[in-house]
Amino acid sequence: MVLKIINATEAKVGTNIILEGMPCTVKKVDISKTGKHGSSKCRIEAIGIISGQKKIIVVPGHERFEVPLVEKKKAQVLSIGDNVNVMDLESFETLDVPCDIELKEQIQEGSNVEYWNVEGEKIIKRKL
Repeated sequence: MVLKIINATEAKVGTNIILEGMPCTVKKVDISKTGKHGSSKCRIEAIGIISGQKKIIVVPGHERFEVPLVEKKKAQVLSIGDNVNVMDLESFETLDVPCDIELKEQIQEGSNVEYWNVEGEKIIKRKL
C-alpha cells in the first residue's frame, strides 16, 4: 500500500521511496539546476530496506516516486533458527522474520526487538 507520491526534488536524506519495485531509504541526493533547454536532474543514491542493496538512479526533477508504508512494531523473540520466530506484543501473533547475522548474535530468546512491516515484507531492524 502506497502512503503518498512525491517528486524527485522532494526526496531528502532518510526518506523511504520505491525504486524499481523495491522499497529503499535515500542516502544522498544531488539536484542540478534547471538549464536553458531542460529541466533539473536528480541523482539519488538509496539502499534497499529489506535487501541492503545499493541503487543509484538519475531522473528528471519532475519524476514521481511512491513512498511505501512502513509499520514499526515491537515483538518478543521466541526462538532463533534460520529465521527468528517472534510474537507481536500487540496482536500476540507469531511470525517467522528474517534477521541480519550481526543482529542475530545480539538477541536472545525472551528479548524484545523492533520489526518493520514494509509493503507486506517483514524484517527485524534492532534490539530494544
